[in-house]
Amino acid sequence: MRIGIVISNAATTSPTHSTVHIAQAALEAGHSVRFIEPWDFEISPDGRLWARAHCFDAPTGSRDELASRLALRQTERLTVEIRLLDRLLLRANPLHEAIQSIARLAQAEGVPVLNPPEALIHCSHKGWLATLPGVPRPETLITRSRAAAERFSASVDAAVVKPARACGGKGVSLIRGGRGLQEAISLAQRVGDGYIVMQRYLPEAALGEKRLLWLDGALIGGYLRQRAPGEFRHNLKAGGTPAALQTSRDRTLQDQVQEQQIIDTLTPHLRRYGIWFAGVDVIGDQVVEVNVLNPGGLHWSSVFAGAALAPLLIDHLQRPAPSPPGLSSFSTGAQ
Repeated sequence: MRIGIVISNAATTSPTHSTVHIAQAALEAGHSVRFIEPWDFEISPDGRLWARAHCFDAPTGSRDELASRLALRQTERLTVEIRLLDRLLLRANPLHEAIQSIARLAQAEGVPVLNPPEALIHCSHKGWLATLPGVPRPETLITRSRAAAERFSASVDAAVVKPARACGGKGVSLIRGGRGLQEAISLAQRVGDGYIVMQRYLPEAALGEKRLLWLDGALIGGYLRQRAPGEFRHNLKAGGTPAALQTSRDRTLQDQVQEQQIIDTLTPHLRRYGIWFAGVDVIGDQVVEVNVLNPGGLHWSSVFAGAALAPLLIDHLQRPAPSPPGLSSFSTGAQ
């Protein structure tokens, strides 16, 4: 296969990134990989869609070498016609409107795009999780109203306030007893699209947050993120520490059953939108986020599993390409 991967910036590539794991697994399986940055696309005068890509046609020896060559731009650069790609993976975050538009053009030329751009518009907004029936989640409010936020804050002992569109723990605050709410709202609104998410704080967060990896209905792995001393966020960029799920305190067979049940309840919702790969963040037995835009977690999940997980994604990519979901299937109540 010829696999195109849209990334945010080659210069920031790291060997721990899930995108690098995917690319290395693809190369080792005999496929070619074309990394495309957001500014690399163009449409020629004859209406054809092209991209100036960083090209790999054989394994580099290691993920470290692949990431280094990409970050230092020490790769062959070729102009590739997008319609000749077998798959186009969207791994850029944020997903700018220009990329969404280009991805739709690629779909129109028959290129399977994963995760589909139409799905990302819906599912990458944190408000989407709050609408899903049957999925266990903390009590949640999505709003731009400070008065509504104050009412919600008064109804819970503590709440996490975060932007509805953001990543990496940016703009996230923990408030108790309503103290600092206005400042938390202002911070979240500066980072995101103006809408904020308020979730009831879960005391089980002290034991860590799980990142579970969902691949078209299957739970393929995961790991535990433990927060740094004095920090309430579990993000690795905020000082969080990765650990094996097996090190989670009092982890039992019941925990594993709960994790599978969470995956099972999310699966019909993710499949409805044509999602291929997602990261699911869980505290206790509650889903706090679903990550469909450049989901990560392959590196540490593979480390603690003692086996590479990215080949599972490449095996899945080799299946017959699914048809992109129609916009009509996004209507309320569609299953």
